[in-house]
Amino acid sequence: MTLVSPVITGIAAREVLDCRGLPTLQVDLELDEVISATADVPSGRSTGVNEAFELRDGGARFGGFGMLKAAENVTGEIADALVGQPLVDQRTLDRTLIDLDGTENKSRLGANAILGVSLAAARAQADAHGLPLYRSVSSNAHILPVPLVNLINGGKHASNDLDFQEFIVIPVGADSILEALQISTEVNLALAEILLDRYGKPALNTGDEGGYAPAISDPREALGLLHEAVDAAGHKGRFRYGLDCASSHYYDDATGTYTVAGEKRDREGMISLYKELIADFDVVTIEDPLNEEDFEGFVEVTEETGVQIVGDDLFTTNPARLARGLEMGAANSLLWKFNQIGTLSEALDAAEMAHKGGYTVVVSERSGETEDPIIADLSVALGAGQIKTGAPVRGERTAKYNRLIRISEELGDNATYPGDVF
Repeated sequence: MTLVSPVITGIAAREVLDCRGLPTLQVDLELDEVISATADVPSGRSTGVNEAFELRDGGARFGGFGMLKAAENVTGEIADALVGQPLVDQRTLDRTLIDLDGTENKSRLGANAILGVSLAAARAQADAHGLPLYRSVSSNAHILPVPLVNLINGGKHASNDLDFQEFIVIPVGADSILEALQISTEVNLALAEILLDRYGKPALNTGDEGGYAPAISDPREALGLLHEAVDAAGHKGRFRYGLDCASSHYYDDATGTYTVAGEKRDREGMISLYKELIADFDVVTIEDPLNEEDFEGFVEVTEETGVQIVGDDLFTTNPARLARGLEMGAANSLLWKFNQIGTLSEALDAAEMAHKGGYTVVVSERSGETEDPIIADLSVALGAGQIKTGAPVRGERTAKYNRLIRISEELGDNATYPGDVF
């Protein structure tokens, strides 16, 4: 029996607001005039230079951040090419979009326009088969991710003097996603009391991803606060710790040095700092510890630290850059952000390449998120075992966590929660 592919009968797009109050893109895709699915496109602030191109309008409207051009590309050229055509499969659709754009970094139509259609199509296809998205992408999906919970913000995500971007607690002592969120929330509540008592009310201001942004500059102080909060919440021994350093943003290409807490360090100095933090604060994962083009340095820091070294700006979810890293042994983990590459198929290829190469995969949100919980489904589909989606507060963050709770219930006895993935 030959199965007939559903036909794309409509595509719409609009500007919506992300969690920072800036425009992003929302796309609807209709199949057979019956099924309609919607997807939002997240947007980053701390972006790597090798990411696919996000099309913004410029000009005065929305401070130049408008996305009317991207929306018009969806409802115009992309819709003209796709409406009336069968949705055969995800890869065929994504290849059509890539070819239609015709540029290496999706700069003509905009990666945001292309990705919105790609994600909406994935949802529509899942709905057409009566499946949740995680099951549509992977028939064997059953692994719930351990959350890497960002409780203190710095870098480009906050208005304080912390150069490192994220200070993370990891609930490795939990037995389920719900318990992981419970104890992480209890630590966050304890952290608030400590910050209020020590630094006053301004310390409870938050960054882009919902973590607190106290007026401190030393990464040791931030990690110490996380340890204090874990102890105060009664969960000593149930957490480990992580960093997103986003080092490219305080790297001086002219001198080859990084400035952290007012101190200049070269590559060796940064690696020495990381080794101290690992020893003193039980840090088990470090994202982007060095500049995004320093593949050789990533080889060195991976070998010398022995912890999970995650490539975000280094790889930008790009299979070509990841292949270089795998060949060299640069990093040992891929940060997975689908908007860095611009289609779901290419992002899935990157995850598969990472897994085959023995690298871990950490599914990640962006600082400019919406309430769309799609990365929750995709983290389960990938069997990634780790997800990074901010603090356990604010709707754009909790939407992902709440979706994971629901998926856990749907999977029932088939669900696997890996606990201490380190």
